[in-house]
Amino acid sequence: MLLNRRKVRIDTDRLVLRPPVHSDFREWVSLRSASANFLVPWEPVWAATHLTRKSFTNRVYWAQRSINNDSAMPLFLERRRDEILLGAITLDNIRRGPSQAGTLGYWIGADYARQGYMREAIEAVVHHSFQRMDLSRIEAACLPENQASRGVLEKSGFKYEGVAQSYLQINGRWRTHVLYAALRGDRRGRTSAG
Repeated sequence: MLLNRRKVRIDTDRLVLRPPVHSDFREWVSLRSASANFLVPWEPVWAATHLTRKSFTNRVYWAQRSINNDSAMPLFLERRRDEILLGAITLDNIRRGPSQAGTLGYWIGADYARQGYMREAIEAVVHHSFQRMDLSRIEAACLPENQASRGVLEKSGFKYEGVAQSYLQINGRWRTHVLYAALRGDRRGRTSAG
């Protein structure tokens, strides 16, 4: 069931989840810059051009292409009451055919962490993925010591599935990650991380 996702928008109680647009540049740079110390330990190394207009323009075009060709759904988290940019969430590596799956990644500005925004965004994206995109499995991975990320995944219904050695380069080093997944119609019950 492929839908026209060119105008993807997901509304929640407090958020609007929508693709990035060129006019987000200054606010995005401000949020990423102000949150750098908070984000860098959990992310791939930022390129020297990470916060440039050209890099952001490429990000916007990539988002548009990805949505149009059903390979990813990159969305910004905008607070509904004042239209402030809070962070981003991306459903990436969308696989069709027998797997019907995607991989979730996300970040939030330091000032907006631990206020329930990311949980609200994750639950909305997972619901949209299952109900509107006909996906069956959403995967996510995080560093074992990232208790905040593990907590938000578990509170959002993701179940711990295991460990992947040298899974991603984070902050310049290959790092082992813990793996989680949410399944449509999940009957696994509670699982605990090892």
